[in-house]
Amino acid sequence: MAKGMEADRRSIHKNAHIVKKVLPGSIAEEMEIEPGDEIISINEQIIEDIFDFQFLCMDEEITVLVRKPDGEEWELDIEKEENEDLGVEFENGLMDDYRSCHNKCIFCFIDQNPPGMRETLYFKDDDSRLSFLQGNYITLTNMSDHDIDRMIHYHLEPINISFHTMNPELRCKMLNNRFAGDALKKVDKLYEAGITMNGQIVSCPGINDGKELEYSLEKLLSYAPVLQSVSVVPVGLTKYRDGLYPLESYTKETAAEVIDIIERYQQKAIAKGYNHFVHASDEWYIVAEREFPEEERYDGYLQLANGVGTMRLLIEESVKAIVKAKKEGLQPSGEKVTFVTGVHSYDTVKEILDQIKEEIPGAKPQVYKIMNEFYGHHITVTGLLTGGDLYEQLKEQSLGDKLIISENMLRSGEEVFLDDMTVTELSEKLNIPIQIVSAEGEQLVLTALGLV
Repeated sequence: MAKGMEADRRSIHKNAHIVKKVLPGSIAEEMEIEPGDEIISINEQIIEDIFDFQFLCMDEEITVLVRKPDGEEWELDIEKEENEDLGVEFENGLMDDYRSCHNKCIFCFIDQNPPGMRETLYFKDDDSRLSFLQGNYITLTNMSDHDIDRMIHYHLEPINISFHTMNPELRCKMLNNRFAGDALKKVDKLYEAGITMNGQIVSCPGINDGKELEYSLEKLLSYAPVLQSVSVVPVGLTKYRDGLYPLESYTKETAAEVIDIIERYQQKAIAKGYNHFVHASDEWYIVAEREFPEEERYDGYLQLANGVGTMRLLIEESVKAIVKAKKEGLQPSGEKVTFVTGVHSYDTVKEILDQIKEEIPGAKPQVYKIMNEFYGHHITVTGLLTGGDLYEQLKEQSLGDKLIISENMLRSGEEVFLDDMTVTELSEKLNIPIQIVSAEGEQLVLTALGLV
């Protein structure tokens, strides 16, 4: 290692890549890299973000330029195993600024948030790197040719794309961005490079459904199988839409029309030798009062994060868990537990709990349906319920020994609801222990039996 290279050189990237943590026993620890150090370059090449860093670290021999907090620079010559990690974590996990969305989509949920919520709930990301790292969906309007080239160079996949429509003029209107139509041309480059993609369409009544949806699905099907799946989800409308584009919710009849189009294109995809390709989110079937598709039609639940197949998966997992519990002779603990859900999943959860009580004597689960007063009754998913709504609608109810809530209601990694009420606060206000569970069938069954 060569120390003592005093420097007045400026960082070669606009963002300083500051080390937050050095893993014990790592190469970084051995080379005396410490929290607070800045990684300036590797092999004299610019580090734009985490992908550059990881790619440049793959070689067996690398030269890392590090700037210490006092300004001293160290040039470290490192020999290691190919693909061996240096063992550092950065203050910014992306090693770059998060890119915000410049669109003004007519259906944007964030624009429908009430005032006074925490700042992070108003941030709109449209970052292709988060699509790869976290599964976020991007519109492509925030991507340069350089971004596309890097994605292809590093072969970052799958990339999740918010198409909404394949009609360029309509896309400009829906996204309120005059470049939104041209952005679709970037899909061709990704397709030609073989970058696996998933897509989504937020469907708005009378705007991009009907013939427009058929047109979009026809165009998107031409990208299969590189574009491996497309989900269609209904627009979510809160009560905070003053001054926004006038939109309506889907009815039983109009939801059924969308399902019919989707299922027709599923058959087209199958006939071409692909998977089912396009999927309707669960909400369509709930609104249309139709049975959820059988499990094999979800193609391995490729679009689960978009609410496609969550209810079917829960049903299948729960049935297997009930059979397993009976086979193993599991006995309920005698606890009376209370589940809470949104309107969206209430009927499914209730049917599962009723089956548990029927097949396993002594089980005492119950479920309450919580209406979303915070956002309005058109918002029916469990994940958007607030602590305040739970308290107001449960405070006069008999809740038994324990209240069960889904982890989907809480801020990631924390026990905080959307309205900033904590789980502890809700527990104290209702005077009942609260258990947080995952949205998995086996855990639902074991929790209903009082065994976890």
